[in-house]
Amino acid sequence: MTIVGPGRVGSALAKALYDAGMAVGEIVYRSTESGKAARRLAKAVEATAVEFEGWLKSRSVAPSGRARAPFPRLIWLCVGDSAIAETAAQMAKDGWWKGSTVFHSSGALTSDELGLLRRAGVEVASVHPMMTFVWSSLPPIHGVPFALEGDQRAVAVARKVVRTLGGESFEIHKKDKPLYHALGAFVSPLIIAQMSAVERIGRELAFTPRQTRRIVAPILEQTVRNYIAQGPAAAFSGPMVRGDAATVKKNLAALRRVRGAAEIYRALARVAVEELPSKDAAAIRKAIASR
Repeated sequence: MTIVGPGRVGSALAKALYDAGMAVGEIVYRSTESGKAARRLAKAVEATAVEFEGWLKSRSVAPSGRARAPFPRLIWLCVGDSAIAETAAQMAKDGWWKGSTVFHSSGALTSDELGLLRRAGVEVASVHPMMTFVWSSLPPIHGVPFALEGDQRAVAVARKVVRTLGGESFEIHKKDKPLYHALGAFVSPLIIAQMSAVERIGRELAFTPRQTRRIVAPILEQTVRNYIAQGPAAAFSGPMVRGDAATVKKNLAALRRVRGAAEIYRALARVAVEELPSKDAAAIRKAIASR
């Protein structure tokens, strides 16, 4: 396996592959990226760190007609979405990729981003882990679901790789990739955006961000556990379940003190009153609409 792009996703996957006993031969980095970080990652997984342009040149055909270096059979592009097609285009100029398999790790883009490689005889697929990756905490991959889409053989290879990682895999249609990505946005970055608003409310109560996180941690953790175990209806609580329109109005009035918080509350409350168990829904809707 060669990992192209030693960023958050590439680093987590490289370490997970190594821990699962799969050989990671090379960590390929761009000249704009930190070679030091790539070398550190490569050392951790017993691989070689190689700059991208040099990596391509090392596999160009020598005057004698033989390859200067063996090419990897399995390559995982973990570059940013905007760089996938460009990276594939640069690789496709070299015919030595024919017969290999190339993945990209984007959740939003399809395998067509690797179209030039596909036309050059490469099997391609998009292989995306439904997980959040931040530098401060690289998550374990065991048990993580992976969305697969692409050429039949490449998808079959991806299934084996995911199984080696201890993950779960499922196939997704090309047309559904943006919606699938939006699913992930709802359960991670947009929740974090909501929690940022929670900290703004905390500041209005004279809490530090750390205090706010400590205060809300038990209810947040229990809410997520309830949702995972029982689904949204059984996990839903609060004034709307009780039909307490007066409290909803008081919440909204108080939230005027906090920038943007009332708008977030209204948007989420509208979803809740339409989809979740709410007593006296008409009164709740009226309360949500009040200014």
